[in-house]
Amino acid sequence: MLISAVLAAKGAAVATAPPGTPVAELVQVLAEHRIGAVVVTSPDGTVSGIVSERDVVRRLHTDGIDLLTAHVGDLMTVDVHTCGPGDTVDGVLATMTELRVRHVPVVDSGALVGIVSIGDLVKTRMDELQAERDHLTAYITS
Repeated sequence: MLISAVLAAKGAAVATAPPGTPVAELVQVLAEHRIGAVVVTSPDGTVSGIVSERDVVRRLHTDGIDLLTAHVGDLMTVDVHTCGPGDTVDGVLATMTELRVRHVPVVDSGALVGIVSIGDLVKTRMDELQAERDHLTAYITS
């Protein structure tokens, strides 16, 4: 299955923020949308980073409450691993596992078109396996 099919099923909405966004606003977005990461975009809309709730927690440990007045650009990961709509679910899952990341922005021709989480991809694989099982069960019992 391709990443484009995952986006078609889950939607292509992506929470984004410019690098100058205060971390306090980022935390609010994460909580309101019940998401684990926000893609940081430059003024032209290209991906310039990603920041996750884990990034916030780890920096909160070292910076304390002062972190809330810092900017997203101060704690974002700039080495963002992206995928394309034509990439396979299995390939992106392997990359996520190898790199120990939970969110991968989907980019097509330089434009951000979605984001997939490890939860999205595991659900997709489980649905595929269930469909295979149902097919095999129907074949055996018919």
